[in-house]
Amino acid sequence: MPAFDYQVSRDADGWPQEEELEAQVARVIGAAAVYLTEQEGQPFPENPPELSLVFSDDAAIRDINAEWRDKDSATNVLSFPAFPVFPGDMPGPMLGDIVIAFETVAREAEVLEKSFDDHLTHLLVHGFLHLLGYDHIENDEAEVMEGLETRILATLDLSDPYQGSDPL
Repeated sequence: MPAFDYQVSRDADGWPQEEELEAQVARVIGAAAVYLTEQEGQPFPENPPELSLVFSDDAAIRDINAEWRDKDSATNVLSFPAFPVFPGDMPGPMLGDIVIAFETVAREAEVLEKSFDDHLTHLLVHGFLHLLGYDHIENDEAEVMEGLETRILATLDLSDPYQGSDPL
């Protein structure tokens, strides 16, 4: 099973304690990596690559989104790959950063009638796939990425988050 060096930071109120977040991250990213390795042939470095996760709030993610993406709004998750990588390529020693906003995740979970943890699990998988070069800008890319998310989430006993919707 691929291993990772997780750096988890809890920078806002509302989130569970760091130990609980670390456990969820290890479970979710671990399941995603196993699926990608076994089913998609995704290679990972022998030495555990670094992956930084920041559990933040809407105000902080809005600032980051404005600075790095010229979008002056909060969003649920942002991913910043450390190195450019295409799906299926060997990633470098640092995968990158995933930043998640508490209020947006909570609001979306309520609207979607899902538990907070289930929605967070989906966003962790989504952010992880972005670090590995997957995207959803074009419909064909979205179909691939969303299909992977759905299959990975199924290994965690979660339903298809895109059921009944068009690709993003």
